[in-house]
This record gives sequence, C-alpha cells and structure tokens, in this order.
Amino acid sequence: MKKSITALAIQSFCILLFWSLSTNMTQAQNKTTDTNNWPQWRGLYNSGANPMGNPPIEFSETKNVKWKLEIPGKGHATPIVWGNQVIVQTAVATDRKAVKPEGTAAAASPMAPNQTDLIHQFKVISVDKTSGKINWQTVVKEEAPLERTHELGSWASNSPITDGENIYAFFGSRGLYCLDMKGNIKWERNFGQMDIVASFGEGSSPAMYKDKIFLQWDHQQKSYLYALDKKTGKEAWTAEREETTSWATPVVVEVNGKAQLITSATKKVRSYDVETGKVIWECTGMTANVIPNPMFANGILYLLSGFRGNAIKAIDLAKAQGDITGTGAILWEYNQDAPYTPSGVLMDGKLYFLKGNKGVMTCLDAKDGKVIYSNQKIDGIDNIFSSPTASKDRIYVAATGAVDVVKAGGEFSLLAKNTLDDTFEASPVVVGNDLFLRGAKYLYCISEK
Repeated sequence: MKKSITALAIQSFCILLFWSLSTNMTQAQNKTTDTNNWPQWRGLYNSGANPMGNPPIEFSETKNVKWKLEIPGKGHATPIVWGNQVIVQTAVATDRKAVKPEGTAAAASPMAPNQTDLIHQFKVISVDKTSGKINWQTVVKEEAPLERTHELGSWASNSPITDGENIYAFFGSRGLYCLDMKGNIKWERNFGQMDIVASFGEGSSPAMYKDKIFLQWDHQQKSYLYALDKKTGKEAWTAEREETTSWATPVVVEVNGKAQLITSATKKVRSYDVETGKVIWECTGMTANVIPNPMFANGILYLLSGFRGNAIKAIDLAKAQGDITGTGAILWEYNQDAPYTPSGVLMDGKLYFLKGNKGVMTCLDAKDGKVIYSNQKIDGIDNIFSSPTASKDRIYVAATGAVDVVKAGGEFSLLAKNTLDDTFEASPVVVGNDLFLRGAKYLYCISEK
C-alpha cells in the first residue's frame, strides 16, 4: 500500500511537472511565435520562413486556388496578414492630370522609363482571408508621383507592417500612414521627396519594435534613419547617415537583452541603439545598391548583397562593438553567387539564396558558411525580383507566370513547377496552410482543397 501511494505520488508529480513545463513552453511560444500571422515584409522573424506552415506544393488556375481577387492599380508591396485580414498596398491611376512644378521631373534613365503626370490614388486594401472579399479600402493620398520607376517597378513597392492594433503603410515619397484595423487614418507623416539613384524607384519597408516605427531613408541626397512614436508619429530620434541609395529594410534584434536596429547599405552596415539612435557597431564590405534584407538567428546576423560584386557575411553580434571590419566578430564570408534583388531565406540552420536575379540557388550551413550545394538551376524560371519564401520542408520561388517549389534541406530538388495567369514581383507569404501570392493583377490564396 505504501509502495502504491508512493508510486501514485510520483506519477502525480510527473503529470504536474509535465503540465507545468508544457504550459510555460506554450506561454513562451505564444510570446515569440504566431504562425497564423505574417506581420511584416519578410514574416514574423524577418527570415522569409514560416516553418510551421503547410500550403500546397502543386497548384494552378484550376487546382488548389481557394480564391483569386483582382487588385486595382499596380503595386509590388508584399502583403501582410493579421488575423483574418490580408493587407495590400497599391497605386491606382486616375484619369486626372496634375500640373507638376517646373524642375521637379525626375531625370531620364533608360532603365527607369515609367513616368506619369496622372494623379494616382495610393490605397491600403483589407481583404478577408477566408472569402477573398474586400473588407475595406482607404485612399491615404492622391498625387501624381514626381519620380520615375524601374521598368518593372511600381509606386507602391514598400510593404506595410502591423502590430495587430494598427497598420503602418509606407509609400516612400508619399509618406507614412497609421491606420486602425478598420482602415481609419490615425496619423500621417511626410518626409519629402526621395532622390533614388537612376530613378529605379523606392522599396524599403518599415521596421517596428515595441513603441517605435523605424524608416531607413537612404537616397542620393541627405540620408536619415527615423525612429517614430507608434501612437503619434512624432520623432523619437533621427540619425543622419552618410549613405547613398539603398533599398534594404532595417531589422531589430535583441542581443544580451538589448535591442539593436540593423541597417545594411552601400557604404556600411550599422547597428543603432533603438532608444537613442547612437551607433553601436559598424562595418564595411557590402556591394552597391543593397537590397536584400538582413536576417538574424541564434545570435548571428546574416547580410547579403550582389550588385556588381558579391558579399555575404555572418556576424557574431555578441562580439560586435565599434568598427568590426576585419575583426573576429565576422564569423565567415562567402563572396560569390550573391543575390541582387531577392532577399535570402533562413530556416533550420541553413541559408538559401539566389544568384543575382536568376533562378540559380545556393545553400550554405548558416553556422560556418560551408557549402551544402551551389549554383543549382531552378528549371524554367528566371528574372526573379521577388524573394523566396520557405515553409515546412520547401521553398517557394515566384517569377513571371511561374511559382516553383524547391525542396528544403541538404539536397537540391525541384518538387513542382506551377503556372498561374500572372507575374509576381511581390514575395510569397505563408500563413498556416495558405499561400498568398500578390501578382501584377491578382491576389491569390492557394490552399489545399
């Protein structure tokens, strides 16, 4: 009897301990992971991955399309998802012409032929995630863009960001707008006109941390990093930057309990104190025209750029202080096959990226930079300006009319080649078992039927 009571007590203790640990683990996970949302341009972790998602591998116009919605205007901003809302930004041309002030037209550029004197409506659109119907749409600005864009660009290429209470929609030279989740504008800020190199167009998206929104305003004139109060839009601090044009989006990381804002750009990579705007560390070594998003995992920062050169770096942030160029804080470098426009993907200890804007993939061990495979051609896909997105055991790569699916892991394999009636410059988004694809004409929800 005594033995039975002891056994029962031990059993009860084990059950209680298991329950307690499970509860604590769940609470911790709820604070740090929410795979049902995609709140910013490269997802919850800024890694381009949702490992818990499981969308279809195969789809077409007649297979596994849950819904398809025509989006007015043009915009390459990657959608974000919160709850049952999919948020999209677009620029819709009206039939009204604007009289532009003399001397404000952007200089001609053979790579940036897109120019207009038509007034555009800059819109934020909320789409019901389940039905594909529009919940609301808000015009935040009516204006004729002064700047040109790249021949494949748009005047709505900056992605929004949300904390679930408000949506922050950034349209570059058109301003930053705070909307509630019903589409009402709460505040707005204008930062002037950007002067982008070669008139390629704008593209950096906001970052967020606690009570602040951050904007990387790098162009051919005076460049700045802005920190704004989320509730009011007022400046918390502004840091002047000795930089030229970049399109990278800043990211916030925590190192030893302290938050840092990381910016990747042509002249330097810099880390700023999120509270004061003071530089914590910096280093040189990226290429010009930096576009790919910095990524962070397990204390290591990953940086990529590939315009007229190749630069891929891994930095141990615990060792980063002051000028770290050429120091032991740089764990490894891989100076070939780097992406130009597409950002990389970080998942399960592996770093995946494309070569230039081509359908050629390389996979490195994120810990030491060793090559797992390199220069693997993704069949029938090229001229890629969206960024790959990973989910579970696969990577989605979108381009003109095609969305290819590559196996994630230590061996390259093409799982599927999917064809849709659209072209894709925005990046795929994975939420649960749904894959959202923003095309030139349509917003698709791909889900198993």
